[in-house]
Amino acid sequence: MHALVASCDRRTRLGRRDYAVLIMLVRLGTRAGELAALTLEDIHWRTGTIMIRGKGQQVESLPLPADVGKAIAVYIRRARPATAMDRTVFVRYRAPHHRLSTSGVTQIVAAAARRAGLGVIHAHRLRHTAASQLLRAGAPLPEIGQLLRHRRALTTAIYAKVDRAALRTIARPWPGGVA
Repeated sequence: MHALVASCDRRTRLGRRDYAVLIMLVRLGTRAGELAALTLEDIHWRTGTIMIRGKGQQVESLPLPADVGKAIAVYIRRARPATAMDRTVFVRYRAPHHRLSTSGVTQIVAAAARRAGLGVIHAHRLRHTAASQLLRAGAPLPEIGQLLRHRRALTTAIYAKVDRAALRTIARPWPGGVA
């Protein structure tokens, strides 16, 4: 997913917004709707936490990784329009500057994927990416489920797909198996 976030031109206001959106999706595994609903008051800079309003009126406090916090701060300070119509963090690029919709988040991901030559990628796939990256880094499934705000461990297991190429490097050949 490096190519996806690298496709954003962070010298521009649009690029700064899109980069912050993508890095938040990839690193925190947020849903498009959760990201769209994020308000300025949901970010607690002093404590380094972020409130995520999820499915079923669920509100969770998550640690705010430094890279995600920096991307959001740069967007707010240097790219978020002063004429924003409400207190949501992410707003439309073109006036009127209303909150970014869930489909707007999906469009940001799709446009970045096109720029990066990755084909069609939807915002939800980045939740799978976040889970896979954590799994590869050795995070246990319960922690991954906590980050993704899953109520059931079985749901998390679906996101944490097995990396077959990595398994081949550590798997022993089957005795008497096919060559």
